[in-house]
Amino acid sequence: MKVTIIGSGYVGLVTGACLAELGNDVFCLDVDEKKIAMLNAGGVPIYEPGLQEIIQRNRAAGRLTFSTDVAASVDHADVQFIAVGTPPDEDGSADLKYVLAAARNIGRHMTGFKVVVDKSTVPVGTGDRVAAVIREELAARGLEDLQYSVVSNPEFLKEGAAVEDFMRPDRIVLGCGADAAGRHAQATMRQLYAPFNRNHERTFYMDVRSAEFTKYAANSMLATRISFMNELANLADEVGADIELVRMGIGSDPRIGYSFLYAGAGYGGSCFPKDVQALMRTAADHGKPMRVLEAVEAVNGAQKQVLGDKVVRHFGDDLSGRTFALWGLAFKPNTDDMREAPSRVLARELVSRGATLRTHDPVSMDEARRALEADLADIPGGIDKISFHTGQMETLDGADALVIVTEWKVFRSPDFEQIKRRLKTPVIFDGRNLYEPEAMAQAGIEYHAIGRSAAKR
Repeated sequence: MKVTIIGSGYVGLVTGACLAELGNDVFCLDVDEKKIAMLNAGGVPIYEPGLQEIIQRNRAAGRLTFSTDVAASVDHADVQFIAVGTPPDEDGSADLKYVLAAARNIGRHMTGFKVVVDKSTVPVGTGDRVAAVIREELAARGLEDLQYSVVSNPEFLKEGAAVEDFMRPDRIVLGCGADAAGRHAQATMRQLYAPFNRNHERTFYMDVRSAEFTKYAANSMLATRISFMNELANLADEVGADIELVRMGIGSDPRIGYSFLYAGAGYGGSCFPKDVQALMRTAADHGKPMRVLEAVEAVNGAQKQVLGDKVVRHFGDDLSGRTFALWGLAFKPNTDDMREAPSRVLARELVSRGATLRTHDPVSMDEARRALEADLADIPGGIDKISFHTGQMETLDGADALVIVTEWKVFRSPDFEQIKRRLKTPVIFDGRNLYEPEAMAQAGIEYHAIGRSAAKR
């Protein structure tokens, strides 16, 4: 099938590349000329395991095209995916200007039936707004009778595992209209996604608004689990319980399960913070405040301060003359995404108290430098207090302690004797509970984790 993807960012690139991998003829559009030039030169603007290889393979096979030509993108395919960004507005609601601009362009250039697929994460009711914008453009052209249908097809991709998630989905959610155009759109989407349903049916068909709601509900539920576990972990430190044992105890209940029950330094990224805020905004607009999500967001904001609080409690309020090694800057492993990363809160806290930071991340060094330069712009000499190192062990030289912020696999089994030799004092602050407190004690390392004070006794 022929498919157009509008937006060559994270979701658009993964969607376009993976659909091309299945044999479809995919046209990826973006208004960013530099991004398109990079993609056509063989580069990829984001880090996602396996993505670059798929893009290169399908470009070489002629199944994947990158362009800034809007008219050509609309003409290319009857299936038009809108996969542009929906950044949070000032009030926390999702900013739909890019989604509506994409819809407007479709209406301006379409000459036949189009299935317009909202792949971007959008609030409930966006499908109606997209349909209205297309209808306005068609009316301006005197083509009121031209048919189209808007479909909601939310993405459920985890950064760092997006290619695998797309190619082996847990579920495919399709929200379609109930009229004749909607039934035709549903049949088209069923054909497009048929390769994913050969083993068993993974597609859930529903109305457009329910599909839009499903995406926000899913991310908000996962964010709730994370914040709940972080609150439990902080209480565990106070009452002398080990949150890792608690996690295993409650996760063994099949009604609860183990996923997203890890205590840590708070969630970040492009999805959870934005989607929780957007759902809260939608609820407030309808006079139905989301009390649970208000708490989830507040807990997460406070959790990003926990590592810094532990460092200050150990070394004192004034960190002038202190140096700390930071392992992990991206908000999670296998990505270079620094959006809402806990490392940014920690870096600002330590630098504002006079500390110097020696940092390492396997992938996100360039993105981290840009993010931290902006974050520390108001602190005199702020970014100059941070050095970026390609080797994780060299960050330890001259440091008073090691702070682990992101759970990259390469951090899980380091040479602890070398860590002790390189650090001024053998102290580790672990924001992801990578190590066992008992093993750290035996190694002669003072270990501060999240919710594991009982395990040190």
